[in-house]
Amino acid sequence: MKYTTWIMSGILIFLGMCASVYALGGFNLLLFLCAGNVYVYRAILSLGGVAALWLLFWLFAFRPTRFLS
Repeated sequence: MKYTTWIMSGILIFLGMCASVYALGGFNLLLFLCAGNVYVYRAILSLGGVAALWLLFWLFAFRPTRFLS
């Protein structure tokens, strides 16, 4: 479970960096890395959605911030 959370966090960080390059420079880095294949591009974006849902589940199920208060 720990490794899954690390992997999903890495995926979201990578997608966030690609989105930042696209927003600031106008160059779609993720589409370039997918070699222009739209199906692979959409599959990676859907993997990002799954990663976000996993981390949302992890935050509610394990409450890593409950001892901060």
